Amino acid sequence: MKTPKSRPFFLSLCTFAALLGMLGVTPPVSAAEGEGEPQYYELRVYTTKAEAQQERISAYWEKAAVPAYNRLGVATVGVFTELEASPTSHVYVLIPFASAAAYAAVPAKLAADAAYQAAGADYLNREKADPAYERFESSLLVAFDGMKTLAVPPSAAEQKPWIFELRTYESPSEAKGINKVEMFNAGEIPLMEEVGLSPVFFGQTLVGPQMPNLIYMVSGEDTEAHKTHWKGFFEAPVWKKLSGDPQYKGNVSKVVSVFLKRLPASQI
Repeated sequence: MKTPKSRPFFLSLCTFAALLGMLGVTPPVSAAEGEGEPQYYELRVYTTKAEAQQERISAYWEKAAVPAYNRLGVATVGVFTELEASPTSHVYVLIPFASAAAYAAVPAKLAADAAYQAAGADYLNREKADPAYERFESSLLVAFDGMKTLAVPPSAAEQKPWIFELRTYESPSEAKGINKVEMFNAGEIPLMEEVGLSPVFFGQTLVGPQMPNLIYMVSGEDTEAHKTHWKGFFEAPVWKKLSGDPQYKGNVSKVVSVFLKRLPASQI
């Protein structure tokens, strides 16, 4: 099967092998074997109904899951919650993988990790009447060619206060969705870096809700600085040229933006 220039947005999958087949690619087993290959991202969004659930999810990722993923070679896991706290705040987790095969191998490896099972027992073995969370949605994304790997913002090492904006662009069709990815690769990504929006990742959704869509994350020191950076983006000649180009007309039907902050487990 010939590898397509642009990956299709909608994939109906029965098995993970079908996913790889329909993508028309054979992802590398490790980053070393596939230098220059795009990362894959799992994005989880937990729904909660009480602060106790949010605390339990946060503790699970801090004490059990992040250390376990690190042992599997996943060096940087992001764990976030909504900037404005509430009893129903969502918890967001971003997990980067060197390949789709690495993502597929995780469940079996976690099941065999005794340290993970022990550290995560309170989360993993909750009774039906008192669950750790309500539900969670999980999406599988592949990085854009314009930014193939996740970038950790400058504040991460010091755990300084920092805000994150998670943006989802829904498109009216698969073709329009691919077109929007191409628009990012054509100039939006370097412009975001230039104006200080501190991009973290860009991902085309392969499996997940509300498809076709793409998801990306930008960040900043605080809300006011972030607004200033966006102002610089929209006023830039590069953006005006791209947004006025007829070939990119009508490629986004809905934009969803959520502002986030780090939880203690986060390595981003």
